[in-house]
Amino acid sequence: MNEKDDGPFLEAQDGPQSEFLATEANICIFGGAAGGGKTYALLLEALRWGNVPNFGAVIFRRTSKQVRAEGGLWDRSMELFPWYAEPRESVLQWRFKSGARVTFAHMEHEKDKFNWDGSQIPYIGFDELIHFKKSQFFYMLSRNRSACGVPPYIRATTNPDADSWVAEFISWWIDQESGYPIQARSGVLRWFYMVENQIYWYSSKVDAMEANPGLADEAEPKSVTFIPSMLEHNPALLLRDPNYRSNLMALPMVERERLLRGNWKIQVEGGNIFNRVWFKIVNVAPNEKRMMIRYWDKAATESGGAETAGVLMSKTNDNRFFVEDVVHGQWSTYEREKIIKQTAEMDGKDVEIYMEQEPGSGGKDSAEFTIRQLSGYRARAQRATGSKVDRAMPFASQVEAGNVNIVKGSWNNAYIEQHHAFPNTNLKDMVDASSGAFNVLALKKKKWEYKSEMNVKYFEPKDFGWDIDNNWKSRW
Repeated sequence: MNEKDDGPFLEAQDGPQSEFLATEANICIFGGAAGGGKTYALLLEALRWGNVPNFGAVIFRRTSKQVRAEGGLWDRSMELFPWYAEPRESVLQWRFKSGARVTFAHMEHEKDKFNWDGSQIPYIGFDELIHFKKSQFFYMLSRNRSACGVPPYIRATTNPDADSWVAEFISWWIDQESGYPIQARSGVLRWFYMVENQIYWYSSKVDAMEANPGLADEAEPKSVTFIPSMLEHNPALLLRDPNYRSNLMALPMVERERLLRGNWKIQVEGGNIFNRVWFKIVNVAPNEKRMMIRYWDKAATESGGAETAGVLMSKTNDNRFFVEDVVHGQWSTYEREKIIKQTAEMDGKDVEIYMEQEPGSGGKDSAEFTIRQLSGYRARAQRATGSKVDRAMPFASQVEAGNVNIVKGSWNNAYIEQHHAFPNTNLKDMVDASSGAFNVLALKKKKWEYKSEMNVKYFEPKDFGWDIDNNWKSRW
């Protein structure tokens, strides 16, 4: 490589990262947990051939936003590549003095794979392979060609996902009982031929060619390996961010097993996101001033289908959460709006009211109608973003950690059982309302207490301060 005189010496860390850069496999999949140095390894691999004229590499993420994300491919390349190449940010490409090029691209839609028809790409990289479709990956094998002297090859990084095609593709390297990688098979090569979309695996190149003499006359089999990498294999990250392991430990069980321990078999199923044994029931909520909201997940069906649920949740100043009341049922539109209004009257005007706004004009009209019926109360609608599971994960983390209490009530059993069965249950209304309530409260700033001889007031930090004469002031 034509390095600049003051360019740094870059090298892989000992262990899986070095093995990834040393393997001779046509296809190598690297990772299986968060923090294992996956993206850095992909970039080092691209730098390897910077002094080869006409060498070209393309590294894909599923979306362009992911390519440009903070700490993503382009961001990380800006830390490594400027010593050796010149950037062309408008096309997300680095150009070396030799004429070699490294490009970052996305393949968001199935049809995007055809944008690469006619291309010759010696090195193709996929960052987070589970985000790509199987058809996209195998189509790009036809673009993996070389005329620059560097043999064509493919490298990919990934985190675990039991439901992905990647889990099936690398199943030989994974213990199918525990879901964890078989360390003795790390880096071991296997060969395959694909016949009518069916993959046939062999333990050696010779075995593959002898079993398929007709195919062997046309092309050699492809070699594949999987190299697992965990957080402990990336001491550089742990040195920069000692709290990263704690961040992973705080994840809900499913995500923790995948991202911290590299489990390829664990799935999102009942008892994994919320487990009934994690819920703590208390007789009453604490006798102190708390931030409190009622969050509604609305449904219009009178019988069958979804329910409407309104969850009253509070947050203390020391970040404990209390589910204080739940109203739920299947009601007509008229009954539903009546119950929402009656519940607001019982809660009192100190309780803020939120509701999930469904997509489309119908959802907007429904939310606006409810807010009009709640004139005199602090009510607002929220558009839901992301999947129900994604929205539930922050709440699930706190439930598992023991930071959520349920006030004793007749609704407790139905509430706990719906959470335990989530997401494999038809009714998700109480989960959705709880997730919405928690996510609102978690973002609210801590309230501060100001005491005077006359009264005690609670307010947000923005509501108080000192004036230019050094006198205390607030909005009251």
